[in-house]
Amino acid sequence: MKEHKGSVLNTDSYDRRRFGQLMEMSEKLREVSKEGSKLFPSFQPLMGDMWAGLFKMKPELLEEVTEGLEMNHQLMERVMSDEGYQEFREFTRLDDLAAALGTTKYSETVLGWVKEQAQRDQDLADALQNYMKGKAGASQEASEALYSALNQNGNALSQMLAKAAQEAIEAKENVKSLLGGMQAGSGDSELKKVPLKDQLILAERLSHDKKMKDIARWAGRMKVIANRKQRSKHKDAINRNGIKQGNAIEQLLPMELGSYASPMTKMDFLRRYVEGQTLQYDTKGPEQLGKGPIILCLDQSGSMSGQDTISKGFALALMSIARKQRRDFAWIPFSSHADTPLIYERGKITVQDMIQLATIFLGGGTSFEPPLRAASQIIQQSRFNKADIVFVTDGESHVNDHFLQSWNELKDKKGFSVLSLLLGRESIQGVEGFSDRIVRASSFEDESVHQAFEI
Repeated sequence: MKEHKGSVLNTDSYDRRRFGQLMEMSEKLREVSKEGSKLFPSFQPLMGDMWAGLFKMKPELLEEVTEGLEMNHQLMERVMSDEGYQEFREFTRLDDLAAALGTTKYSETVLGWVKEQAQRDQDLADALQNYMKGKAGASQEASEALYSALNQNGNALSQMLAKAAQEAIEAKENVKSLLGGMQAGSGDSELKKVPLKDQLILAERLSHDKKMKDIARWAGRMKVIANRKQRSKHKDAINRNGIKQGNAIEQLLPMELGSYASPMTKMDFLRRYVEGQTLQYDTKGPEQLGKGPIILCLDQSGSMSGQDTISKGFALALMSIARKQRRDFAWIPFSSHADTPLIYERGKITVQDMIQLATIFLGGGTSFEPPLRAASQIIQQSRFNKADIVFVTDGESHVNDHFLQSWNELKDKKGFSVLSLLLGRESIQGVEGFSDRIVRASSFEDESVHQAFEI
């Protein structure tokens, strides 16, 4: 079999080198390439062109192509003239992750479609076989058979490409939900801090792991709620802390902005503004930098298995608060014992950590003391006082009085607080001894759970 190289687009050596780097980074791209190269020998160059067509600023089809690339030319012409292609390019153009995901999905789709046509059409199947064997003129013969298939069944390909584009868009959104911060629109800038290879590992994991996909969706929703809670908390802090004189534009009272807008009072406003006498919110409140860590003790006993994905989304939303506020974050999964705490400095989490977090589930019974002991060790070692502990459980457990005494002594010394979320039960037995605040909720989907995001 003769391996074909080259391009049917206006690519250059940079484009080819860049696509080669992506192939090295992405296991999925290599898999699709290997599979496609069993069907026709110019499949990998076709993938390179798919990528260039999605990534480049102005991709254009060449009018003449070298022998052996006739099928690639036809397929790329069909893809690039497809109704949804230009719209999809708005998402993929000059975007490394989106273009790589789009290339994987488009390549898989075209491969699947050609295979399907070859099963229906003996002429195409024979031509592809001869092409693989390197027979003279076989690539031209395969191209002619493909032309006929495109005319007859091109609509099916269009529908498949639209689905592939949607899947690529979803995959990137899910990666942003997992890796992004809390603010709307901050996902892309957060992604840039993560190596592309890691983004691809996560995207590929998400594409075939339903649980990871569900966690990503819950994390996205929970982060929006967390952001809203933190914003309203900040607003409350502003309201509580009153008014002062100054000239910080972003803190001016609405009435002062009205003074500026009115021709009658504009000059008076400008004079007072220059002299620092305009009225503004006093935002210097009790919220100081250098807050303590956030510690999440998350029940993973057998009865919590039905809420595992949403609980992981909740954990990632809490972690995004920690990241935004540069606070350490500790995650202590527990059942009848506590797992080794996972500590993320300043809330930063790697892709491998995220996959680990998503796949851990302990199962078993419920015991409160082990996670509390683990939390107290973290607090004793922490760089900061004033930790916020969120303790989530759907169970009951007795906590030893002697332990509670030492816990409360540590609390007095270190100034931490505990919010306990009780899921699906009325009794506060077991948690009342160590909690400052107890919130009951029917499940994680209950709005009262969102109070945890005010920490």
